[in-house]
Amino acid sequence: MFTGIVEEVGSIRKAVRQGMAMELTIACRKVLEGVQLGDSIAVNGVCLTVTRFGEDYFTADVMPETMKRTNLGSLSVGSPVNLERALAAGQRLGGHFVQGHVDGVGTITDRTPYENAVLFRISVPSELTRFMVEKGSVAVNGISLTLVDVGKDFFTVSVIPHTLTHTQLHAAKVGDPVNVECDMIGKYIAKMLGKTKENEGLTLETLRQNGFA
Repeated sequence: MFTGIVEEVGSIRKAVRQGMAMELTIACRKVLEGVQLGDSIAVNGVCLTVTRFGEDYFTADVMPETMKRTNLGSLSVGSPVNLERALAAGQRLGGHFVQGHVDGVGTITDRTPYENAVLFRISVPSELTRFMVEKGSVAVNGISLTLVDVGKDFFTVSVIPHTLTHTQLHAAKVGDPVNVECDMIGKYIAKMLGKTKENEGLTLETLRQNGFA
């Protein structure tokens, strides 16, 4: 479990393809403090397991399912990545609960300066926006952000200077793929209400059909 508060921007030192899988070696410093083999570190919002580490790097395996559902496969040597260690018990929760389980990949379609912030518009598959609400939370490349607008197949987030400077978003440009994880509370509520791609869940019509209106 993570919070979406990025601790450090690392960089890809090595990316070795192994069929449909990949082994990543990531250069970093901060997230190695107290690290042990088997620890979880979020890389661009993807929960990965530390398999080896040194004083300025760690290595993690990326399985085929993760390659398919995230932007990790598009990374190359030198690519900047957001890093966060798993949440420790008793630690302040500065963002929101982030599992490190990416729901899908979006694309940055616009990046517009707005006063002291930058407004990002990100296109996503429409099945993801049903879990989003204005002023709710979303994780973009592992960064906890507040939703500004939500459309059928897009959302916008406003990024303050501190977040822009201290995360991978400072280098993000239009056309870049980004990992998107929806708020898990919204996903559980949707599941409980039976809301799926084919079924819009609890509506006035379903209430009428079941004698409640």
